[in-house]
Amino acid sequence: MKYGLEKFNILVESLELLPTIGKKSATRLAYHMVMQDNFAAMKIAHAIENALGCLRKCTECGGLCEDELCGICSDEGREREILCIVENAKDILTIEDGGAFNGRYFVLENLDHFNAAHLVDMVNSGVNEILFALTPSIANDAVMLFIEDKLSLCSVNFTRIAQGVPTGVSLENIDILSLSRAIEDRVKM
Repeated sequence: MKYGLEKFNILVESLELLPTIGKKSATRLAYHMVMQDNFAAMKIAHAIENALGCLRKCTECGGLCEDELCGICSDEGREREILCIVENAKDILTIEDGGAFNGRYFVLENLDHFNAAHLVDMVNSGVNEILFALTPSIANDAVMLFIEDKLSLCSVNFTRIAQGVPTGVSLENIDILSLSRAIEDRVKM
């Protein structure tokens, strides 16, 4: 896009850097912010600036926090015996929205920087169950085996989130791996 709209084009290009935002969506968002709702645009800009200045990784679990420890790690009411291993901090937000889990977390984020000693320390502080909440895949199956091996000297049980057919989806739309696991992990009625 030309016509002397350099600043608008920079805004569109910046919005395109976000996941799932293509050129059309970025243009639509930029136009809305600039031409239709300046207040919302300023509010978004201020919220981004505040988040970038205040948010960091929790030193205990690797989740999002504004202090050294996140609210989950500092909550004495959480179950200390169960530790849920997730791929990234965003997964904690998803699980917490469901409200079905009351334990603690450990964020893997990147296996190249995996801190096995820290995980062992967490497990040795009273954890008796590791719950893997990883996206089902062959690669993540290998990650789970790797972690189980690293924790082989710890007295801990390993579980994983249930896998299979999502509610409301017809079988023809389910991938073979999910369908196979759903059949293998079937439950008695």
